[in-house]
Amino acid sequence: MLHTLSDQRVCFVGDSFVQGTADPLCLGWAGRLAQHAVARSINLTHYNLGIRRDTSRDIALRWQQECTARLPKDAAQRVVFSFGVNDTTLIQGAQRIATGESIGNFQHILSAAAHRFHVLVIGPPPMPDAAHTHRVERLDQQFADLALALNVPYLSVLDDLRKDPHWLREAASNDGAHPGAHGYARLAELVQTWDKWWFR
Repeated sequence: MLHTLSDQRVCFVGDSFVQGTADPLCLGWAGRLAQHAVARSINLTHYNLGIRRDTSRDIALRWQQECTARLPKDAAQRVVFSFGVNDTTLIQGAQRIATGESIGNFQHILSAAAHRFHVLVIGPPPMPDAAHTHRVERLDQQFADLALALNVPYLSVLDDLRKDPHWLREAASNDGAHPGAHGYARLAELVQTWDKWWFR
Protein backbone atom coordinates (compact mmCIF):
# COMPACT_ATOMS: atom_id res chain seq x y z
CA MET A 1 0.00 0.00 0.00
CA LEU A 2 1.40 3.40 -1.01
CA HIS A 3 0.26 6.73 0.38
CA THR A 4 -0.99 9.37 -2.03
CA LEU A 5 -0.18 12.14 0.44
CA SER A 6 1.86 14.94 -1.08
CA ASP A 7 4.10 15.30 1.99
CA GLN A 8 6.79 12.66 1.54
CA ARG A 9 9.07 11.88 4.50
CA VAL A 10 12.01 9.49 4.21
CA CYS A 11 14.47 8.39 6.88
CA PHE A 12 17.73 6.85 5.69
CA VAL A 13 18.99 4.73 8.59
CA GLY A 14 22.37 3.08 8.77
CA ASP A 15 26.10 3.53 9.04
CA SER A 16 28.83 5.72 7.54
CA PHE A 17 27.93 4.69 3.99
CA VAL A 18 24.45 6.10 4.57
CA GLN A 19 25.97 9.19 6.17
CA GLY A 20 28.13 9.68 3.07
CA THR A 21 31.51 9.71 4.76
CA ALA A 22 34.35 10.94 2.50
CA ASP A 23 32.05 12.43 -0.13
CA PRO A 24 33.51 15.87 -0.92
CA LEU A 25 30.03 17.06 -1.87
CA CYS A 26 28.59 15.96 1.51
CA LEU A 27 25.66 14.25 -0.22
CA GLY A 28 26.43 10.54 -0.19
CA TRP A 29 23.96 8.34 -2.04
CA ALA A 30 21.01 9.30 0.15
CA GLY A 31 21.47 13.01 -0.50
CA ARG A 32 21.73 12.42 -4.24
CA LEU A 33 18.47 10.46 -4.25
CA ALA A 34 16.73 13.22 -2.31
CA GLN A 35 18.18 15.83 -4.65
CA HIS A 36 16.89 13.93 -7.67
CA ALA A 37 13.39 13.63 -6.18
CA VAL A 38 13.20 17.32 -5.29
CA ALA A 39 14.36 18.24 -8.80
CA ARG A 40 11.30 16.36 -10.05
CA SER A 41 9.06 18.56 -7.86
CA ILE A 42 8.40 15.87 -5.27
CA ASN A 43 7.60 17.42 -1.88
CA LEU A 44 10.22 15.45 -0.01
CA THR A 45 11.74 15.86 3.43
CA HIS A 46 14.63 13.46 3.95
CA TYR A 47 16.52 12.68 7.14
CA ASN A 48 19.99 11.17 7.05
CA LEU A 49 20.29 8.96 10.13
CA GLY A 50 23.60 7.37 9.25
CA ILE A 51 26.15 7.09 12.07
CA ARG A 52 29.77 6.11 11.56
CA ARG A 53 30.79 2.71 12.95
CA ASP A 54 27.19 1.74 13.72
CA THR A 55 26.43 -1.97 13.66
CA SER A 56 23.07 -3.71 13.40
CA ARG A 57 23.05 -3.80 17.20
CA ASP A 58 23.39 -0.03 17.42
CA ILE A 59 20.72 0.54 14.80
CA ALA A 60 18.30 -1.86 16.47
CA LEU A 61 18.54 0.24 19.63
CA ARG A 62 17.91 3.63 18.05
CA TRP A 63 15.94 3.45 14.82
CA GLN A 64 12.39 3.42 16.22
CA GLN A 65 12.72 6.52 18.37
CA GLU A 66 14.58 8.43 15.66
CA CYS A 67 12.16 7.55 12.87
CA THR A 68 8.99 8.01 14.91
CA ALA A 69 10.07 11.55 15.80
CA ARG A 70 10.51 12.40 12.11
CA LEU A 71 7.61 10.60 10.43
CA PRO A 72 4.23 12.15 11.33
CA LYS A 73 1.11 10.15 10.63
CA ASP A 74 -0.26 12.77 8.23
CA ALA A 75 2.70 12.27 5.86
CA ALA A 76 3.82 9.37 3.67
CA GLN A 77 6.14 7.52 6.05
CA ARG A 78 9.11 5.79 4.47
CA VAL A 79 12.31 4.25 5.85
CA VAL A 80 15.39 3.02 4.01
CA PHE A 81 17.80 0.81 5.94
CA SER A 82 21.38 0.01 4.96
CA PHE A 83 24.03 -1.57 7.19
CA GLY A 84 26.21 -4.64 7.64
CA VAL A 85 29.80 -3.70 6.83
CA ASN A 86 30.60 -2.80 10.44
CA ASP A 87 29.10 -6.06 11.68
CA THR A 88 31.68 -7.94 9.61
CA THR A 89 34.72 -5.87 10.63
CA LEU A 90 37.32 -7.91 12.50
CA ILE A 91 38.60 -6.79 15.89
CA GLN A 92 41.36 -8.97 17.32
CA GLY A 93 40.39 -11.69 14.88
CA ALA A 94 36.66 -11.77 15.68
CA GLN A 95 33.74 -10.11 13.94
CA ARG A 96 32.34 -7.13 15.79
CA ILE A 97 28.90 -8.75 15.60
CA ALA A 98 28.50 -12.50 15.22
CA THR A 99 26.56 -13.48 12.11
CA GLY A 100 23.73 -15.02 14.10
CA GLU A 101 23.19 -11.79 16.01
CA SER A 102 23.35 -9.74 12.81
CA ILE A 103 20.58 -11.86 11.30
CA GLY A 104 18.52 -11.59 14.49
CA ASN A 105 18.93 -7.82 14.59
CA PHE A 106 18.00 -7.55 10.92
CA GLN A 107 14.85 -9.61 11.43
CA HIS A 108 13.85 -7.65 14.52
CA ILE A 109 14.35 -4.30 12.77
CA LEU A 110 12.50 -5.20 9.58
CA SER A 111 9.63 -7.00 11.30
CA ALA A 112 8.90 -3.97 13.48
CA ALA A 113 9.50 -1.36 10.77
CA ALA A 114 7.36 -3.03 8.10
CA HIS A 115 4.33 -2.95 10.42
CA ARG A 116 4.50 0.83 10.70
CA PHE A 117 6.25 2.25 7.65
CA HIS A 118 6.98 1.68 3.97
CA VAL A 119 10.41 0.03 4.09
CA LEU A 120 13.23 -0.67 1.66
CA VAL A 121 16.67 -2.14 2.33
CA ILE A 122 19.89 -1.42 0.45
CA GLY A 123 22.51 -4.10 0.98
CA PRO A 124 26.04 -3.40 2.26
CA PRO A 125 28.73 -2.40 -0.27
CA PRO A 126 32.06 -4.13 -1.02
CA MET A 127 35.37 -3.20 0.58
CA PRO A 128 38.84 -2.90 -0.96
CA ASP A 129 39.93 -5.78 1.29
CA ALA A 130 38.86 -9.01 -0.44
CA ALA A 131 38.52 -11.02 2.77
CA HIS A 132 36.26 -8.38 4.27
CA THR A 133 34.15 -8.28 1.11
CA HIS A 134 33.74 -12.06 1.32
CA ARG A 135 32.29 -11.70 4.83
CA VAL A 136 30.04 -8.88 3.65
CA GLU A 137 28.89 -11.01 0.71
CA ARG A 138 27.79 -13.87 2.95
CA LEU A 139 25.86 -11.50 5.21
CA ASP A 140 24.32 -9.74 2.21
CA GLN A 141 22.93 -13.02 0.91
CA GLN A 142 21.43 -13.91 4.27
CA PHE A 143 19.94 -10.44 4.59
CA ALA A 144 18.43 -10.76 1.10
CA ASP A 145 16.89 -14.15 1.89
CA LEU A 146 15.37 -12.89 5.12
CA ALA A 147 14.03 -9.72 3.51
CA LEU A 148 12.34 -11.86 0.86
CA ALA A 149 10.73 -13.99 3.57
CA LEU A 150 9.50 -10.83 5.30
CA ASN A 151 8.23 -9.37 1.99
CA VAL A 152 10.50 -6.32 2.27
CA PRO A 153 12.17 -5.15 -0.98
CA TYR A 154 15.95 -5.63 -0.85
CA LEU A 155 18.52 -4.32 -3.30
CA SER A 156 21.91 -6.05 -3.27
CA VAL A 157 24.51 -3.63 -4.61
CA LEU A 158 27.67 -5.56 -3.83
CA ASP A 159 28.29 -7.13 -7.24
CA ASP A 160 27.58 -3.96 -9.19
CA LEU A 161 29.83 -1.85 -6.99
CA ARG A 162 32.58 -4.47 -7.03
CA LYS A 163 32.65 -4.12 -10.83
CA ASP A 164 32.39 -0.34 -10.80
CA PRO A 165 35.60 1.46 -11.87
CA HIS A 166 35.27 4.11 -9.18
CA TRP A 167 33.94 2.56 -5.95
CA LEU A 168 36.85 0.37 -4.86
CA ARG A 169 39.51 2.65 -6.30
CA GLU A 170 38.16 5.68 -4.47
CA ALA A 171 37.70 3.70 -1.27
CA ALA A 172 41.27 2.40 -1.39
CA SER A 173 42.68 5.87 -1.98
CA ASN A 174 40.55 7.51 0.72
CA ASP A 175 40.50 5.63 4.02
CA GLY A 176 40.32 2.03 2.84
CA ALA A 177 36.54 1.90 3.13
CA HIS A 178 34.59 4.91 1.81
CA PRO A 179 34.40 6.07 -1.81
CA GLY A 180 34.29 9.63 -3.11
CA ALA A 181 31.77 11.47 -5.25
CA HIS A 182 31.85 9.06 -8.20
CA GLY A 183 31.30 5.99 -6.03
CA TYR A 184 28.37 7.47 -4.16
CA ALA A 185 26.87 8.71 -7.43
CA ARG A 186 27.01 5.16 -8.79
CA LEU A 187 25.28 3.75 -5.71
CA ALA A 188 22.60 6.42 -5.96
CA GLU A 189 22.11 5.47 -9.61
CA LEU A 190 21.62 1.80 -8.68
CA VAL A 191 18.88 2.74 -6.24
CA GLN A 192 17.31 5.35 -8.53
CA THR A 193 16.89 2.83 -11.36
CA TRP A 194 15.64 0.03 -9.08
CA ASP A 195 12.01 -0.77 -9.83
CA LYS A 196 11.14 -0.73 -6.12
CA TRP A 197 12.43 2.80 -5.51
CA TRP A 198 9.59 5.16 -4.70
CA PHE A 199 10.70 8.25 -6.65
CA ARG A 200 11.85 6.91 -10.01
